[in-house]
Amino acid sequence: MSVLGLAVVSAGCASDQREWMKVDQKYTTEEFRRDLDQCTVKGTLDDECMKARGWVAVTPPKAEQKKEDPLSQPAGRAPRR
Repeated sequence: MSVLGLAVVSAGCASDQREWMKVDQKYTTEEFRRDLDQCTVKGTLDDECMKARGWVAVTPPKAEQKKEDPLSQPAGRAPRR
């Protein structure tokens, strides 16, 4: 697996903080920025456009992130008695 690194989505999409990468492919920051620019319409990133260009979202969009149960115990802590 040869990956140059992860590219953070920040240019042009301030609200979209996902990371994207190409699996088993070399790519440059310039290539990522070009695809990001071409797949961004009216400030919204088109996921399907990025996927069609070979990009894979490493982190899910905020709307899909797991909601924490406010009553659940943090990892590694025993329940209170």
